[in-house]
Amino acid sequence: MNTLYLYTIVGVGLFTLGLYALLIHSDLLRKILAINIMGSGVFLILVALAARTQGAVPDPVPHAMVITGIVVAVSATALALALVIRVRTKVGHANLPEQSLE
Repeated sequence: MNTLYLYTIVGVGLFTLGLYALLIHSDLLRKILAINIMGSGVFLILVALAARTQGAVPDPVPHAMVITGIVVAVSATALALALVIRVRTKVGHANLPEQSLE
């Protein structure tokens, strides 16, 4: 198995796991962590796509996009955590209300 396929499969697995956790959990902190896991899966797929052929020089544009994405993800996570702290102090808990699908 090629490392390109391994990185792609692991990236898709991380994205799927994060999407599942985002849909299942009602706690806001777990939702933030799920979004971070989904982003890590996307970053891994972009790194895997940078080296399309064996032995060739990888394309530097996806690597630059991943580095920029990591910086943006860290700042967005910090903002989301600050908002969760504010919600927790105002409401008393950091859970979304359960809704029925009727």
